[in-house]
Amino acid sequence: MRDVIVIGAGPVGLACALEAKRQDLSALIIEKGALVNSLVGYPTGMEFFSTPELLEIGGYPFSTSGYKPVREEALDYYEGVARAEDLDVRLYERAERLDGTDGAFHVVTEEGTHDARKVVVATGFFDLPNRLDVPGEDRDKVTHYYKEPYPYAGQRVLVVGAANSAAKAALQCYRHGAEVTMAVREAKISETVKYWLRPDLINRIEEGSIDAHFRTTVERITEEAVFLNTPDGPRELENDFVLAMTGYRPSYALFEAFGIATEDAPARTPVYDDDTFETNRPGLYLAGTVCGGLDTSRWFIENGRHHAKQIAADVAEKLERAAVVL
Repeated sequence: MRDVIVIGAGPVGLACALEAKRQDLSALIIEKGALVNSLVGYPTGMEFFSTPELLEIGGYPFSTSGYKPVREEALDYYEGVARAEDLDVRLYERAERLDGTDGAFHVVTEEGTHDARKVVVATGFFDLPNRLDVPGEDRDKVTHYYKEPYPYAGQRVLVVGAANSAAKAALQCYRHGAEVTMAVREAKISETVKYWLRPDLINRIEEGSIDAHFRTTVERITEEAVFLNTPDGPRELENDFVLAMTGYRPSYALFEAFGIATEDAPARTPVYDDDTFETNRPGLYLAGTVCGGLDTSRWFIENGRHHAKQIAADVAEKLERAAVVL
């Protein structure tokens, strides 16, 4: 019986286990993939918005070679913190449901059952892509995750979207010899695109190096082409690959399996206390970006990591109170 089980071994999940340890609580982390699995899925060499001190957890300094860290440095940092703290982590073990009640939970995974007094869900939102929901989306030529440009050299590539992932994919593929077209639902490139990417992409579009169709959606995808709905009518493009950079969402199936209620609103935000991050199910907490529901721009590592201290303090107080009662 652990004091706390944390679902998710991302930066915020690791921070939750660290802060539990600071409160002399026993903690287990369960992760369905690799350590900091979301960062593993980020593009190669991706540069963070934030400076390193804003990504630090557990009081460990984050040293980088440049002003802002890149993906590989963050992977090394978080893996190093987990090793230094000797955190108890079960990787490649998917949590399926939560049985029991506050004080005596049973986290059921595909490998077995783990018992805990309290549970924290810190699963982020990088698991499930926002689908296009068009015929042909499941073809091998279509991906919702972009890693690097090398497979697309000399190919005809459609990039769907206009946020950071789409901007990076379009620019890198163009510079590695791909013929790049963008399909953008909005009227322009998103204002939230990183300040060093946005003008570069706009200039490439204006000079004609990258072909962009605004207020445009994908109608269907075949093996040889993509069909677009543009303001000027339907358009067919010969195509080799589709990079659907349409964003991601948290697992609402996990919310349901764990008994976490969600608000009936566009963001479908999970229900939790703003001070303690305890959900509608007593003893079950949320931490990090998963708290925003479909509003995935509300929480980041920078502000989500602070949830860990609030949660650990509340858990420690409630467990001490329960021990006194017993």
